[in-house]
Amino acid sequence: MRPARALINPDALRHNFARVRSFASLTNIMAVVKANGYGHGLVWTAKTLRDASAFGVASVEDGVQLRDAGIKQPICLLEGFFQPEELPALVRYQLSSVVHHESQLWDLEHAGKIEPIDVWVKVDTGMHRIGFPPESIPEVIKRLKVCMAVGRVRVMSHFPTADNRFDSATPYQVRMFDELTLNLNVERSLANSAGIVNWPSSHLEWVRPGIMLYGATPMIGMSAAALDLMPVMTLASEFIAINQRRKGDAVGYGGDWVCPEDMPVGVVAIGYGDGYPRHAPPGTPVLVNGVRVPLIGRVSMDMITVDLRDLPDAKVGDSVVLWGAGLPVEEIAALSGTIAYELLCCVTARVPRIESTV
Repeated sequence: MRPARALINPDALRHNFARVRSFASLTNIMAVVKANGYGHGLVWTAKTLRDASAFGVASVEDGVQLRDAGIKQPICLLEGFFQPEELPALVRYQLSSVVHHESQLWDLEHAGKIEPIDVWVKVDTGMHRIGFPPESIPEVIKRLKVCMAVGRVRVMSHFPTADNRFDSATPYQVRMFDELTLNLNVERSLANSAGIVNWPSSHLEWVRPGIMLYGATPMIGMSAAALDLMPVMTLASEFIAINQRRKGDAVGYGGDWVCPEDMPVGVVAIGYGDGYPRHAPPGTPVLVNGVRVPLIGRVSMDMITVDLRDLPDAKVGDSVVLWGAGLPVEEIAALSGTIAYELLCCVTARVPRIESTV
């Protein structure tokens, strides 16, 4: 069996959920489990977070999968339904939906005789991605409350820059949203992970943690460790070869990296076919027996190579940590020109997820 694996720690996930609760002690928590639970496994994540008030997903298919797995909590489609033909599935599986566009509102008003669907009205308070303009919200709420296809109505928005503690746009969004919704007599949700950590006035009745549940920081300039978050995923593999190379030997595709001296080179069974970032540059650390050693050469589809001059006793079969316990995913992401969200979500299906508390 190929040794690449993603070790998934349920204790860490529950710990991070408790950290969310410590920041927002009086609110309902909608745990965001879209993108296959940020790469950790959709059903596994939801079942592990049994104390969540609700779950947020990206598609009807995700909602159905959770219901078929026995998940009883409310489930919200965070992008809403995509076609009116999906409405019967929302009814059958008791899925709530974000409503962010006039087309969805029209579909609900013309849905005919169906059981009412709970909705979250999305307000665009500054993200400028999806959502109704603020000035239209009273009329949208009015239309939804008289729509026979709609049950409970709630309101939400989303932060684009809450990860910056010194941002001026976020407090403006909070004030706008608060003023807009204060007299609507509906439950509200505004805070994502960064809002939970840094903007307590945004907590309201519901919070929607995503990345912090999985142990990565949602904040600029503040590490996950500083927030007492634990990595849930440890991506690991093993050495499948250790070879002695001579000074001047070129390693990997393109021959970009040349051995500066005679040296041992380790080959690890992991690559971009597994979700390890192809653009990780030479010098990106991996962890072997508690020691950081640097990547050399280009990342291949199935393999990477590392410099073992500082670890001459390494042997074939030794475990290699690519990120996770002892090596923050944010560090690898930053070196690779991306974000932790992408690395976690992009671990591919051929990498088995294995529950482990080690």
